[in-house]
Amino acid sequence: MLDDLFKERVDGKKPRQEGLTLTVDKLESFDRENFEILAAFIDQIKIYNTYPLLISNDLLQKRISYFHNFDIKVSTGSTLTEYAISENSLEKYIKECARMGFDIIEIGENNIDIDIEKKKKICNSILSADLTFNWKIGKKDPRHQIGIDNTILRIEEVIKVGAKKVILEANEGISVGIYDQNGSVIWNYVAALTAKYTPNTFIFEAPLPTQQSTLIAEFGQRVNLAEINIDNIASVESQRRGFLSKSSFGMSFSQKDIGGGPASKFIYYLIKTKNPIEQSDLIGITHLPRRTVQSAIEDLKNQGFIIERNSLDDSRRKVYYPVKSEWL
Repeated sequence: MLDDLFKERVDGKKPRQEGLTLTVDKLESFDRENFEILAAFIDQIKIYNTYPLLISNDLLQKRISYFHNFDIKVSTGSTLTEYAISENSLEKYIKECARMGFDIIEIGENNIDIDIEKKKKICNSILSADLTFNWKIGKKDPRHQIGIDNTILRIEEVIKVGAKKVILEANEGISVGIYDQNGSVIWNYVAALTAKYTPNTFIFEAPLPTQQSTLIAEFGQRVNLAEINIDNIASVESQRRGFLSKSSFGMSFSQKDIGGGPASKFIYYLIKTKNPIEQSDLIGITHLPRRTVQSAIEDLKNQGFIIERNSLDDSRRKVYYPVKSEWL
């Protein structure tokens, strides 16, 4: 329906490498007809906490198989993995996960600390069982956060042992990780992480709808999001394709005319129509001197018409987007 109004996905078909949406199965009932519609937008589903221990093997395998029918990868939760490690039962746990049909083992260090040598052994054991892993960084308790520097050190370690993407812990989205006591994004925290690694390195846990909207507005449809409630899957997918969400309503933006000379107005037009775009591309298209383009960009940034972000492909490069009023 109205396909010409819909923005195409960069990774439109599974298995996707970017723009991942991860949700959680808390063993609640759900409308199977609706799930069939939403399944196309779900890349991974995690069976929450230690819940796999509470149901029979037959029912667990049946549930995992149901998700596999929709090409959804199924993951354990990090709490269950930590429990297995603390009980010295990791090898048995990995074998059981493979036998049950899990695709991914999620690992975290919420209650335990794992040195890099042990991390290597854990990853090798998982891979040898033909499973993959997601490594989660951060603590659930708001009173015991690890800070930016420690977060970066832990990210470095798990990337060294083979993690392709890193999940950033958010728990309930309040006073944990990249979120403050109001659930708002701490942008200097995010900037410190994305200055060192490209944004597509991360899977941002974003349990609150406002966080989902903010991160999509910031990084675009290719941002990886986790802890998305099944009821919010359609909203997240709509926003990835350029549509508003309910969490955006009620936010206002007073549009004003662009100040400055013709160069600023011309540069804004190009950023608006060709975003994301780099400074070198603007120079190539306009044939304006570098200093003129740089001055126009700074002017537009100061006026609040454009934003500068790290490129998803190379964190050393800067790209420019127009500020979208519906996301402010």
